[in-house]
Formats: sequence, C-alpha cells, structure tokens
Amino acid sequence: MTEDDLKGKKILIIEDEAHIAEGVAYNLRREGFEYKIATNGVEALELWKSYLPDLLILDLMLPMIDGFGVLDQVRNENKKIPILILSARNQTVDKMKGFQKGVDDYLTKPFELEEFLARVKRLLLRASWTSELSEENELGETYNFGPNTINFRENKAITPEKTFQLTEQEIKLLKLFFVNPQRALSREDLLNAGWGYKGNMETRTVDNFIVRLRKYFEKDNKNPRYFRSVRGKGYMFYP
Repeated sequence: MTEDDLKGKKILIIEDEAHIAEGVAYNLRREGFEYKIATNGVEALELWKSYLPDLLILDLMLPMIDGFGVLDQVRNENKKIPILILSARNQTVDKMKGFQKGVDDYLTKPFELEEFLARVKRLLLRASWTSELSEENELGETYNFGPNTINFRENKAITPEKTFQLTEQEIKLLKLFFVNPQRALSREDLLNAGWGYKGNMETRTVDNFIVRLRKYFEKDNKNPRYFRSVRGKGYMFYP
C-alpha cells in the first residue's frame, strides 16, 4: 500500500466554521480524496452511517452534539475507523481526553498544511495495513515455515533450538510478511505497519528489526533463506 493507492478514499470533515471546512476540503480534493462536510454533531453522525467514510476529521466545538459526543458515539460502534481531531483547543487536558476516548491523532489550529496532509495519509495507510493484518483466517492459529512455527494465540516462536516469546510488534510484522509471501515490502511499508510512521523516520529501525528476525530464524544470517534483502526495494519473505 502506497500513497497513490489512497486516492479515492472517503473523508468526512466535521467542522462548523465554513472557511476552515472549505479550505480542508479543497486541499483533500487536490490530493485525490473524496469528502463530505458536516457542520454539526447530529449531521456528522448521520453522514458517518450513510457515507461510510474511511477517515473522520473532527472539530471539538460543534453545535448540537460536540466533538467529544460524536467521538463517543462513533467509538461505541466502531473501534477501527481512524479519527483525527482538528481543534483550536490546545490544552493538554483536551488532548488527553481525546486519546482516552479513542482518537488516533490530535492536531491543533492553526496548523501547517503539509503536516495535516501527512497525518491524514499516515492514518489512512495504517488503517489499510491493519485491515490486511486482521485477516488472520488466512493464517490460522499457527504458521509454519521451514522448521519454525509461530503460535499467534500465545505469541510464541518455536524453532529447532528453542521456544521463545514474541512481542506484539514482532507478531504484527511477521503477519505482514506471511500474508505477502515473495512480495517486496519497502521500509516505508514496514515502518507504517509496525510503528505507524512513514517516510523520514530512521530506516535503521527496520533494518535492526530484520537483523533480529534473522537471528531468530536463519541458520546463516549472512545468507538468509527466509527474510531476504531486495536491492532498492526493501525485504521479501520466502516461505
């Protein structure tokens, strides 16, 4: 999944200040997104159910039902849809309340356009990867490659040498490799899936992770059988 694949994604802008809503809409349209605008909390909840957006951009100070009320009702029914709060309320207490209620990101007004668009794309990319990774029916409770077994229920790896516990992040990235066998995954793909970042984060983070996987599962780290480097592209898993 790349940024080009995001074109056509549907975004619901929930904002009662017309000039802000139109400015946000204009720039999203330029990036290839579709959108609808809700100007109060009641309209927002109606559009959320009928329009089925891929992302919510949510102001807090709304008429009829405020942003936190909208957030509560959405999260009661849907835990996965990414939500970005865009608000003039910049107090830490408001940010903490938002995160406690399940918002994915919080950006205060005024904001830089490039940062706003980067956050929108990051949330959409992460949601897309999460959707792929949630298809565990393709993998089952365990996955075998070579003499190695991964137990997803217990987060364990079983190799000829030992059995050991895997972290949630290791499980997440292993699943990404397993559902994409013999497909080159870029460092950006892996950063976004595992850490929720894109682009400029230090790529050694991914490289160090691959080194760890090879220590776990490869007989010869310098000539890996399963987790191979693909020059100029990233890494590929060979089952």
